[in-house]
Amino acid sequence: MTSHPHRRYNPLTDSWVLVSPQRTKRPWLGRVDQEREQELPEYDPTCALCPGNTRAHDASNPDYESTFVFDNDFPAILSQPGEQIQTDSPLLETEPVAGTARVLCFSPHHNLSLARMEPSAIRSVIDLWSDQTKELSQSHEWVQVFENKGEQMGASNPHPHGQIWATSTLPSLPATEQRAQADYFEREGRNLLTDYAKTDSGSERVVIDRDGFLAVVPFWASWPFEVLLMPRFDVQRLPDLSPDQRDALASVLRELLIRYDNLFETSFPYSMGWHGAPGTDPAPDWLLHAHFFPPLLRSATVRKFMVGYEMLGEPQRDITPEQAAGRLRDADAVHYLDRG
Repeated sequence: MTSHPHRRYNPLTDSWVLVSPQRTKRPWLGRVDQEREQELPEYDPTCALCPGNTRAHDASNPDYESTFVFDNDFPAILSQPGEQIQTDSPLLETEPVAGTARVLCFSPHHNLSLARMEPSAIRSVIDLWSDQTKELSQSHEWVQVFENKGEQMGASNPHPHGQIWATSTLPSLPATEQRAQADYFEREGRNLLTDYAKTDSGSERVVIDRDGFLAVVPFWASWPFEVLLMPRFDVQRLPDLSPDQRDALASVLRELLIRYDNLFETSFPYSMGWHGAPGTDPAPDWLLHAHFFPPLLRSATVRKFMVGYEMLGEPQRDITPEQAAGRLRDADAVHYLDRG
């Protein structure tokens, strides 16, 4: 499977991806970004997320020493739904949506990232994710915890932070995953991702498998170094993780992100997010998991673009998931900035 094109099926989204490993031999004369990574200060007086600074609308941050959360000053969703838009065609369907959008600061230190934080500090972030999910799931159908890291993923501020959007409706991708997992559970009597974790255990696609968590470049990955992170035990939502499990997750998450940074010796950009069961009812067909979608392909300056065939046909990748996982496993678990 390393020299001939083929398609791979994604059972979570009922979709396919085209794998074209022979394309890695082609010369690259396309876009090469200039490396602009620079050393950041621990505190930036112009940063809207640093402790004590003023944000938009004259709001001020406290002098926080760990994590900090606030309602997004420029939210994509509002707490009150708008009026139903009336149309005269079934092809022009709309529905109101309401929700809550918050910003989650991971650390008071402007120059850190999750990969550069100690496990105890990452544990505080996991607690924040969990507490926010527990609170917002009481009044929202879906709670999406996510992080966009780096300019290449649209992050407007380098300060270590993520977001959480809670909505009154179930978004399209989680709804697709919910149907796929429910159908599999009804058909097989087992959990889809639990079965997948057992299937991929010991495979070439495994990046980390320890302390009850498995990180793999999934068999159906679209992005070059995409990773699926999931527990090896039954848990449906972030708040359900025990204290010991949260400690283990902090350690595994830190190792994964260090391996990302070490791959091209850069602060690795990505979009990541957690998918837990919607609502609060028991959902034995659902397994908590996180998706990591990094854009880099060949180096710190060459990235994958989802264009052309990907926009008109289906996702396509060049290096195989097995090759990508091998490169991540070969990356050092000690951050390149800490090697002396």
